[in-house]
Amino acid sequence: MRTIRSFTEQPLPVRLLLVNQLGVNLGFYMVIPYLAVHLETSAGMSLAAIGVVLGVRNLAQQGLNLIGGTASDRLGPRGVIIAGCLLRALGFGLFALTPSFAVLIAAAVVSGVAGALFNPAVRAYVAEAAGDRRAEAFALFNLSANTGMCLGPVVGSALVIVDFRLGALVSALVFLVLGVAQMLTLPPHQAAKARTTVLGGWREAFADKGFMSFTLATAALFALQNQLYLLLPKAAVDSTGTDWATAAVFGASTVATLGLQVRSTDWCQRHLSRAAAIALGMALIGAAFLPPVLLPASAPGLHFAAVLVSALVLSIGVMVAQPFVMELIPGFAPQGLTGTYFGVYYLLSGIVAAIGTSAVGFVADVAGDRAAWASWTCCALLGLASAAAVIGLRGSRSLAAAQPQAAAPLEDAPQGRPCDGSRGASHDPALAEPASPAEPQDTALRCGATSGAEPPAASPKPSPPRNAARTS
Repeated sequence: MRTIRSFTEQPLPVRLLLVNQLGVNLGFYMVIPYLAVHLETSAGMSLAAIGVVLGVRNLAQQGLNLIGGTASDRLGPRGVIIAGCLLRALGFGLFALTPSFAVLIAAAVVSGVAGALFNPAVRAYVAEAAGDRRAEAFALFNLSANTGMCLGPVVGSALVIVDFRLGALVSALVFLVLGVAQMLTLPPHQAAKARTTVLGGWREAFADKGFMSFTLATAALFALQNQLYLLLPKAAVDSTGTDWATAAVFGASTVATLGLQVRSTDWCQRHLSRAAAIALGMALIGAAFLPPVLLPASAPGLHFAAVLVSALVLSIGVMVAQPFVMELIPGFAPQGLTGTYFGVYYLLSGIVAAIGTSAVGFVADVAGDRAAWASWTCCALLGLASAAAVIGLRGSRSLAAAQPQAAAPLEDAPQGRPCDGSRGASHDPALAEPASPAEPQDTALRCGATSGAEPPAASPKPSPPRNAARTS
């Protein structure tokens, strides 16, 4: 009931985008988990060629996130989201054609570009439309994404049994419906007037020392979350000798997210500062990789139980940290650059995730069964180091300036508005009221003290632009 109530209290654009994200992950996971097997068994492709196709798709998406975020700022996120959905429909439709290498590369590029368009744009729109309920919105966003990730493989497996091409076509139809639905229902969102050039916006984001520090401190979140698809499933299958163990890992993760996502965000909002919540989440993520070290593979039953505990704790850590990471990113962004900042964050996080995942795989291959603990230990140390880095940022003025107004608990949250006037606030007059000038020194008090403690209740006086409080 709490989740439903939180959903209904969100603005209409946020509710529409939450449904959209469920559909996006539903369509995506109907196809991608089965693509490699289809290319090997049905298309007769070598593993090297399959790796090229999958790598091109990932490179197109991660490498162009910055372009998608910039397009969202310049053109408005609504049109970019719609274009991304329609392009993804085209890309997955191409996967259903005769699997020649050229067609598959085209499908990989188009579907990757589509993700690069709507991923930053959706998050920028949610951040601006949700106002002071941003953390709750991103908690629901994570919940929607995980629900789609859970349902997608189930629906896809039923279709792939008939024919992989049927699954690809149904997935393309899902994205087509999403694109048309957003076209008909998603409210217009006018882009803010550009105050700098595209390159100027990129330079500003990369030169923002506070934002870069925050990005590097939290980028491990995605690298370690990716182990839910690499290290944990492999360990589960090795322990049991059956493929169903992979479903058990995903099941533990999904059940945890569905049952605890909104509750965990609510609890953190009540008791912790944003930085403390992120640090707690990263510490939990790091600790999640310790049980398989303590219960080694020499005891298969206990090791499998340890892997399930890892999946559960990893999911809890992600659900604690991720909503607040997403909440703070637009707080660093000057007016008109929210999408750009999301694009930069996802670009750098994607690079860290690719390097981290490759490194973990390399360590696992080199260590082998004799030192299976090595890869788990590397992941644990990375998570704990990230938690320490976030704690080190708690006293920074840039992080304090990115803090939103203290949001009320989910049960009785009033209809407020963001504490900032220009940074991270909505540019759309229909979504936010303009802020009035006020004394700059008030901002740090209402947006979070530099000690990292939870900010006090908001003053009824309108907030000043956050630029006035930020010096780094």
